[in-house]
Parts: sequence; C-alpha cells; structure tokens
Amino acid sequence: MTTTLPAGAAATTADTRRPPALGGFSPALLGIELRRVLRNRRTLAFTLIMPAVFFLIFGLPERGEQLPNGRSVMAYVMVSLAVYAAMVATTSAGAAVATERALGWSRQLRLTPLRPVAYVATKVATAMVLGLVAVCVEFAVGAAAGVRLPVDVWLLCGVAAWLGSLVFAAFGLFIGYLVPAENVMQFIGPILAVLAMFGGLFVPVEVLPEVIADIARFTPVYGVGELARAPLTGDGVSLGALANLVAWTVLFAVAATRLFRRDTARV
Repeated sequence: MTTTLPAGAAATTADTRRPPALGGFSPALLGIELRRVLRNRRTLAFTLIMPAVFFLIFGLPERGEQLPNGRSVMAYVMVSLAVYAAMVATTSAGAAVATERALGWSRQLRLTPLRPVAYVATKVATAMVLGLVAVCVEFAVGAAAGVRLPVDVWLLCGVAAWLGSLVFAAFGLFIGYLVPAENVMQFIGPILAVLAMFGGLFVPVEVLPEVIADIARFTPVYGVGELARAPLTGDGVSLGALANLVAWTVLFAVAATRLFRRDTARV
C-alpha cells in the first residue's frame, strides 16, 4: 500500500530539511559561545586580569619617561601589553576546540545542520570578541593610570592590536586540533610567554642580543606588536611587520584547516 502525502505536507517536509542559512552560523550560536567563555573564571583571569596587573607592575614605574617623539613610555608599555592580552585571549578561545573534541561535543555537532565552516567561523568570531574585550580592558586600565593620548592614536593602536590578534585565533585553532585537551593549556602558556618575550612585548627587541633580535623579527608576535605601536611611536607602517603578520596568519590558518579536515574525516 502506497501513501501519498498532501502537497502542503511535502512542502513542509522539504522546508524543514533545507540547510540553514550561512551553514548554521547565527548570532544566537555566537551568543551561547560568548556566554560560555565569559563564565570561565580561569580564562578571564589569564586574559583580562593578568595583563592588567603586568601593566601596573611594569608600566607605572615608567611614569614621566618619554619616547624620542615625546610620547609616554607608559603608553608604549600599555599598547604592548594590550597586544599580549589580545594574544592570550584569542589563542585560548581558539584552543577550546581541544576540550570539545575530547568531550565528544564536536561529534555531536556534526549530527546537526551546523556546517563545519560555520563552526570554525563561530570559534574565530568568539576569539576576536574576547580579544577586543581584552584590549579595551587594558586601555581602560592605562587611561585610569594616567596614560593620555590623542583620540586617533588610541583608536589606531587599539584596532591594530585587535585585528592583528587574528593570527593568534588561527594559532589557537591549530593548537586545539593538534594537542590533546589535557595538555593544551600547559602547552600554550609557555609558548605564549616565549613568543611575547621574543616579539618585543615584555622588552623592546632593540635591547636583546643581536642574534636573538634577528630571530625575534621572524616571530608571529613581532609583526603585531610593531603595527600596534606604530601610531604611538610615529615610525609608520613597516612592510616587513605587515608581511610577517600576513604570512603567519595564512600559515596557521592553512595548518588549522588541514588538521580540521583530518579530524572530521575520522567521523
């Protein structure tokens, strides 16, 4: 016996099976991800509180000191640590995929209409929002401590530090698909500290030994730091720093994509 569905019922069934717009990426999903991240006290401590404390420790003693162009050394420290804060924030948010993979959440999501690209885009967007919050908190602490800059310098430094942190969102995803969940934070923490040191965020690259300084200019942090501080120092945009940023972003994005495809092929 054959049963024929009414035309209206067939249309309804087809509509319910239609793939969601943008592969399932939506403000609601992004909001859920953001609330989950912001409820993690450990993440907030490392991304928002620790860089602000670093500024108070290393920036306040530089009160009254000036750069060659007359700008505040304290502002230089603030911008460098804003880059560090954004770096830690975006990396940790991207690396959260390691925990989700270990818990089986990624496999559960693959049973839904959510497309893999939308899932990754949601992770990147979450990382960038957290990075923006980290930069704003660092700048707010700097302003409260007495940093005074023209409005355009505030904006340009902040936008450069934030957009430059996209390279670390890609880096976080790469690490998240590479390292087991139980080791991801232990693996990331020391790497970020070393990168920040070599990238000129804790001390200027110019004061490092010549050999180390030459190596430091090829690290992913160097390009972001130079571009973020350029509006403050007045040195202009360095093409070398820009090329550094683009190259590392592409490298980490391609590597994360390959690992993501390998991971999804297992299911």
